[in-house]
Amino acid sequence: MIDLANRPLPEPIMETIENVREFEKTPLYEQFPFTNSYELLMNAAQQFGDGHALEFLLQGLPEEKEQSTTYRELGEQVTRTANLLYSLGINTADSVSIILPVLPQTHFAIWGAQAAGISNPINPMLEAEHMAEIISAANSKVIICLGKSPATDIWEKAIAAAALTDSVTTIIAVNAAGMCDPSATLPEGSTLTLYDFDNAIAAMSAEKLDSGRDFEASEIAAYFHTGGTTGRPKLAQLTHGNMAFVGQLMQVYTAHMEHHTVLCGLPLFHIYGCIIQGIASFAVGYRIFLMTPSGFRSPTAMPNIWKLIERFKVKQISAVPTVLMALSEIPVGDADISSLTNLNSGAAPLSRPFELSFEERFNVEIGNGYGMTETTSVISRAPIDQPPGSVGMRTPYGGIRIVQLDGATVTKNCEIGDSGAILVKGPQVFAGYKVEADNRNAWVEDGWFNTGDLGYLDENDCLFLSGRAKDLIIRSGHNIDPELIEEPINSHTDVVTSVAIGLPDAYTGELPMAYVVLTQGSSLTEQELIDYAAGLISERAAIPKRIDFLQEMPLTAVGKIFRPALRQKIGEEVVAGLLAGANIAAEISSENEKKRGLVIKVVAHDKSQIDAINDLVKSYIFSTDVS
Repeated sequence: MIDLANRPLPEPIMETIENVREFEKTPLYEQFPFTNSYELLMNAAQQFGDGHALEFLLQGLPEEKEQSTTYRELGEQVTRTANLLYSLGINTADSVSIILPVLPQTHFAIWGAQAAGISNPINPMLEAEHMAEIISAANSKVIICLGKSPATDIWEKAIAAAALTDSVTTIIAVNAAGMCDPSATLPEGSTLTLYDFDNAIAAMSAEKLDSGRDFEASEIAAYFHTGGTTGRPKLAQLTHGNMAFVGQLMQVYTAHMEHHTVLCGLPLFHIYGCIIQGIASFAVGYRIFLMTPSGFRSPTAMPNIWKLIERFKVKQISAVPTVLMALSEIPVGDADISSLTNLNSGAAPLSRPFELSFEERFNVEIGNGYGMTETTSVISRAPIDQPPGSVGMRTPYGGIRIVQLDGATVTKNCEIGDSGAILVKGPQVFAGYKVEADNRNAWVEDGWFNTGDLGYLDENDCLFLSGRAKDLIIRSGHNIDPELIEEPINSHTDVVTSVAIGLPDAYTGELPMAYVVLTQGSSLTEQELIDYAAGLISERAAIPKRIDFLQEMPLTAVGKIFRPALRQKIGEEVVAGLLAGANIAAEISSENEKKRGLVIKVVAHDKSQIDAINDLVKSYIFSTDVS
């Protein structure tokens, strides 16, 4: 175990694959003795005591008074939350759904729920019906949600969702000061019991867990929603061992760094925000600046972000590519942002040309890692000397394997430099999906998890992503299952078939769109079909932004719809539109390459316009060859 009392160490510990192999010669539980999130948090509370764990701003104004939480207070509030939930009958197999924006209480709720039972963070932007499906799938007894507020409809949706379930008995309202009406009551006739979060936990002991719980690493700590079709949400089961491993791993990766401040604008229901800027940052003793309940979506905080970075001396930000796009448009002005040295980009691909221009403009380094909900947000991590285009190398005590697959059977192990399906194994890999049917094609021989992504390894064991085997649409780091779009569209009587894919977008990476074949003679319009689908799609982010009609779908030799051809088609159209808007003439074609995935090829008629073309396409996640 790394001795945090003696940090910073003179140099990084794990910057090469040889370092990783040497480190893992020591057995896992000798290096990482903690097996659960609660004891890891309590250790942080003891080690860092009066040091600030959280700083919170409600509005995000430069001179606004912050709300501070020390590490000692964090430990006490998590323990109190766990004891409240235990008093309400929550035991190790019971789940608690948490529907909250970015607040200090969100952390108390997430980690307190794990200490009592199982936490189930839910996206507050979902519709009530979709929330209810997730709550029912988790079989939650208790909902912790934001209290009634004029700023958001979370309260109304949470109450409506609870009424649609058979399991929920209790609502605990977080009445954030300056944001909520603490006098709000449940609707007339409701059989639910209502508690005020802050008042209820204040009456609980902060000394220890009343349950006397002994944790096992294999016990489920959280259910994270990872998609799934209407009526059947897919929940990933993360264990206490998963959480504790990633937290202690972060201690190793940052052992050469001074304690510093990180800015959190990511939602805490998302694995990236919850883990990397939650348990992992707490384990290291970082000061986490929670930038308003809306995080990076705040219209007030974002224009002030450089001033806030100056004020809190922020050194590090973790973000998704859309946030970096937004930051690039905000003038720094006279703000001193010299404290900011590192940005971690994840959850979605980042355009390499945009990355280079951002680093040069703001004098920061961007590290690209790779992870997903099912791997507790970590598969590979960027070393300081990261090969351009890579997502780093594997973590210790696990592995990354590149193979050719036939269904769930490995037909070939790929050589160095050859692209194939990415399989992973390790202490961070989840315990499987809650519904056994969802595990059918997730695992490949002897516990290797199929990520659904394609990539290759170089001679130094650094991983490069080259495409997706699964068909998810990734919008601003948010995974959208195409079936969530296709099922509602296909229910229209004028639709023969539909395919949902990602529409390339410079800001979000991808937006949902669909190709549709209509019945003969149909006069259905694009907007009519979008409106129809919107009425049936429970996730706002999944509502298609565009629908194109085809006479027939491209098919493979065995008669299956060939999605890569549709991705090529829309990629070419997007680039053609960009060039037309700039009055640039060029020949456009595309190819799905093994290593780079979708590549748009542009041959300029006027070679003096090559730089202008590169500038137009630099923010898109597909590769572009311009000549």
